[in-house]
Amino acid sequence: MDFNVKKLASDAGVFFTRAVQFTEEKLGQAERTELDQHLENLLTRADGTKNWTEKILRQTEVLLQPNPSSRIEEFIYDKLDKKLPSRTTNAELLGQHMLDAAQEFGPETPYGSTLVIVGEYQKKLGGAERDFLQTSAASFLTPLRNFLEGDWRTISKERKLLDNRRLDLDICKARLKKAKLAEAKAAAAPDFQETRPRNYVLSASASALLSEEVDKVSVFTRGHCVCLCVCVFVSESSCEALHFLLQAEHELRVAQTEFDRQAEVTRLLLEGISSTHLNHQRCLQDFAEAQATYYAQCHHHMVELQQELHRCTSAPHSSAFLSGPVSPGGAGSTGQNVVGTLAVEQSQFPVTGTRKAKVLYDYDGHGASELSLLADEIITVHTVPGMDPDWLIGERGNEKGKVPVTYLELLS
Repeated sequence: MDFNVKKLASDAGVFFTRAVQFTEEKLGQAERTELDQHLENLLTRADGTKNWTEKILRQTEVLLQPNPSSRIEEFIYDKLDKKLPSRTTNAELLGQHMLDAAQEFGPETPYGSTLVIVGEYQKKLGGAERDFLQTSAASFLTPLRNFLEGDWRTISKERKLLDNRRLDLDICKARLKKAKLAEAKAAAAPDFQETRPRNYVLSASASALLSEEVDKVSVFTRGHCVCLCVCVFVSESSCEALHFLLQAEHELRVAQTEFDRQAEVTRLLLEGISSTHLNHQRCLQDFAEAQATYYAQCHHHMVELQQELHRCTSAPHSSAFLSGPVSPGGAGSTGQNVVGTLAVEQSQFPVTGTRKAKVLYDYDGHGASELSLLADEIITVHTVPGMDPDWLIGERGNEKGKVPVTYLELLS
C-alpha cells in the first residue's frame, strides 16, 4: 500500500489552517471575502431548488405509494440497481377476491353475478393505477432523482471547493497583512549590529552589475535575488521581513487566481439551474397529464360499472330476488311484491311529463340512440313508458337521445 506521509501531513496542515480561519470568521476575529451579489443570488436560488425538489419528491412518493414498507423496498431495490418485482395493486387484489368469492357462491346467483361484475371492474381500476404509477415514476420521479443525485452533487462539490479557495485567499490576505506589519516594524527599529548606513548609495558599476544579475533570473527568483542583494546593505531582520513579504504577496496572487477561476466554474454551474427549472416544468406537465388520464379512466370504469349494476337490479330475476321471500298468499302475492319493487325503483327518479335538467358531467353517447352531454348545460328530459328507470329521453334543440339519470340534476 502506497502511503504518502508527507502528503498526509500537508493535507492535515491545510485542513487545520482552514479550520482556524473559519472559526475566526465566525467569531468575528478575521475578515471574510464576500462573493459578488450575482453569485450569492445564484447560490440562494440553487439552495431553494434543491430543498423544494426534495420535498416535492418525497410527498409525490407518499402520494403514489402510501405504504412506508413498500417505499423502503423500492428504495432498496433502486440502490441495489435491481428491478423491482411486479406488485399487484390493492384494487386488483380486491377484484380477484371478489371473483374467487363468486366462484364459491355461484356466478349464476344474483350475488355471485354482481361479485363478478364488480370484481372485473376493480381489476380494470387496478390496471389503470399500475399504468399511472409506472408513467409517473418514469416521467416525474426519475428526473427529480437524477437532478438530486447527479447535477446537485456536482454543484455541491464545486461549491465546497469554492469555499476552500475563499478560505485560502483569506488566509493569504491575513499573512500579507502580518508581513507588512513585520516589515514596517523591522524598518523602523534600529539595529545596533549594523555597521553600514541604510541609505547606502551603490556605485554605478555595482548598480549595473546588480541589474544585470537580476535580469538573468525568473520573476519569483528575482525577488529573492533583490532581497539577497539588498541584504548586503540592510540589517538581517529587515532582510527576513522583506523576504516574508515577497513570499506572502506571491501566495496571495496565486490564491486570488485560483479563487477567481473556481468562482467562474461555480457560477456557470449555478446558471444551469434555469434549465433545470424548465425540465422540471415539463415533468410537471407530464405528471398532470398522467393524473388526468388515470382519473378519466377511473371515472369511465365506474360509470360503466354503475350502469351494469343498474341493469342487473332492473332485470326480472333481480327484481324477484330483491322483492324478498314469497308470502303464503301464493302467486298473486308474488306478483304484488314484484310490482311493488318495480314501483319503488321507478319512484327514485319521479320524472313526469317534460322537465328541465342540468348536466353534471360530460358524457359521450354510445351509438346513435344516446345523446352526448356537456357539463353545466341545460336540456329537456322526459320518460317513455317501459323505459329503463336509469335512463331518460333528453332533447337539445333538434337533437334527441337517451341520457343517463346519474349525469343529471333535475330542476323543479
